[in-house]
Amino acid sequence: MGYQLELRHFTYFLAVAEELHFRKAAERLFISQPGLSRQIKQMEEIMGAALFIRNKRNVTLTAAGVYLKKEIEFIFNHIDFTIRQTSLIDKGSEGEVRIGFLGSAMQTVIPDLLVKANHAYPDIQFSLEETTNHDQVEGILKDHLDIGFVRLDRVPEGIAKKTVHMDTFSLVLPQDHELDVASFQSIDQVAGENFILFSSDYSPLYYDKIMSICEDKGFHPKVTHKSVHAQTIFRLVENKLGVAIIPTSLQHGFDMNIKFIEIPAIRQQAILSVIWKKDNRNPALKMIQPFL
Repeated sequence: MGYQLELRHFTYFLAVAEELHFRKAAERLFISQPGLSRQIKQMEEIMGAALFIRNKRNVTLTAAGVYLKKEIEFIFNHIDFTIRQTSLIDKGSEGEVRIGFLGSAMQTVIPDLLVKANHAYPDIQFSLEETTNHDQVEGILKDHLDIGFVRLDRVPEGIAKKTVHMDTFSLVLPQDHELDVASFQSIDQVAGENFILFSSDYSPLYYDKIMSICEDKGFHPKVTHKSVHAQTIFRLVENKLGVAIIPTSLQHGFDMNIKFIEIPAIRQQAILSVIWKKDNRNPALKMIQPFL
């Protein structure tokens, strides 16, 4: 008797691929473990490919399984998005654009983009998610996001990148710190202070640039705290736990007992780019691309 692949096969496969444990995947799917094992075996026979390596201790994906997991995640995400877009269009909307961003983008380019897009296409909806560079790239590759605002020097093949904002860097100090705009000359004046920085996981390129700003002045900063949120960094500075270096545009929108001093005469710039998948089929994205 011949069998055909059905949607359930892919659902079962993805559960096992994510859990890497047949019992846990079966509990998640509300089916028996032997039944799940039979379905996966049937799927492997139909495809003519081994998807898992099984032994008494663990379950791992084969190379074919790793590839299939990535593709199934994309397909399922795209199906979910297509269903949501269809519902929006039926209600009179022109669809939705999903935007990922770093915090500084909300202080610079995103408000302008939304104003222009809303004026030209008032029936397009937008969803916004503040997240890391890495998660934005993954989101675009897996069809979770349509565009992202990142600080990256390279992106994977198939993703387009365009510079949208060039920013300077500023030093963040407690309000009563002895340095001010008049007395500040160089970042080496705070070489002995503790530094509070964005995590390198949040933006490796940005983290490396901060390191190079200090190293160009002959010192390696003592980093005592890291965060992925500007507000957390500013709160730590406010409580005199250290100083920080941030893109200058991030200073707006916070009311704390801190001060900002733009760092003069340095070669580093905070470059913000917009990225999107070149073969993205979302018609709403194509409408707003002239504003990017």
